[in-house]
Amino acid sequence: MTIGIIGGGQLGRLLALAGYPLGLDFLFLDPSREAPAGRVAPVVHAKFTDPKILRWLSRECQVLTFDWENVSVEALRKHARGARRARFCPPVNALAVAQDRATEKRLFERLGIPTTRWRAVGSWPALERALREIGMPGVLKTRRMGYDGKGQMRIRTRDDAQRAWESLGDVPLLYEEWVPYECEVSIIGARSTRGETVVYPLNGNVHSEGVLRVTRAPFGPARWHRRAVQYLSRCLQHLHYTGVLTIEFFVRHGQLLANEMAPRVHNSGHWTIEGCATSQFENHLRAILGLPLGSTRPVGHSAMVNLIGRIPAREQLLALEGVHLHDYGKPPRPDRKLGHCTLVDASPDRRDRRARALLALVAPQVRLP
Repeated sequence: MTIGIIGGGQLGRLLALAGYPLGLDFLFLDPSREAPAGRVAPVVHAKFTDPKILRWLSRECQVLTFDWENVSVEALRKHARGARRARFCPPVNALAVAQDRATEKRLFERLGIPTTRWRAVGSWPALERALREIGMPGVLKTRRMGYDGKGQMRIRTRDDAQRAWESLGDVPLLYEEWVPYECEVSIIGARSTRGETVVYPLNGNVHSEGVLRVTRAPFGPARWHRRAVQYLSRCLQHLHYTGVLTIEFFVRHGQLLANEMAPRVHNSGHWTIEGCATSQFENHLRAILGLPLGSTRPVGHSAMVNLIGRIPAREQLLALEGVHLHDYGKPPRPDRKLGHCTLVDASPDRRDRRARALLALVAPQVRLP
């Protein structure tokens, strides 16, 4: 059984590593010669939109899945109409929703999932209207291709709005209210081709400059988890979803406000490799192949710390009790995700103490609440 993965980044690499014990093989499509997945599986270096390569990949693989969501939906839809093609998991329509922030917001509203107040913005007068209706502060975001804090600017004054428009206004935009949230959380679940669904414990996430730095799980009161599961289940059912899906939320006055969703395995779920009976990566593969899904039972209280821009010496990291190092094999570069560390403990207090010690080594500027 060969799985084709479009995109050969660290998520694809971790999918392959989870799949080898199941007897699976992998083929990747990625234009970069430095794709991290190339260390663990064959990579075809070509454009994601190359129809000839997509046809070949479909012939060689039983299922096609994705390392990231910003691939050409148009190319995938055109390809999917052909005969004798491998299945796309998750479905292409789910990718289309997640690629456009406005479409994503409309889905949340349609399914009764609370989200921020927002307006689609296609002109300077439309932005002025949005500022009047929603007010300031707010955030102007590109509707497409933004991730890790890219493609967005905070607006506190009209001068900020003018600068943001001059910087971002050549593409479709979205303006939304700034939410003074207490914390950020995410929920991750998997739905199989047979309709079986499992959900992981709620994640508590700490970001710095738009980039995820720390995840802790299980996190928050049971009512947050129950509500997040309800919202995730609505999306899984509505989209006829297959694979792993993630929704990120702001928590404001104890209520969850959906920020965005990711139709793939997610950085905030990396802790599941050591911290759960079955990782998100293995369950994604089980889901898209129609295999029974694995238990999402946590084996303790986990923390995941991203390694951004640099990785300290292995000796320093591995000298810390119980730290598991995952090096993605990427050349160092400022603000680049190079790897992550996880740790698991029997109590949340002890876990947090150990996570702070790890942060002091890899990101001393980040504070763990």
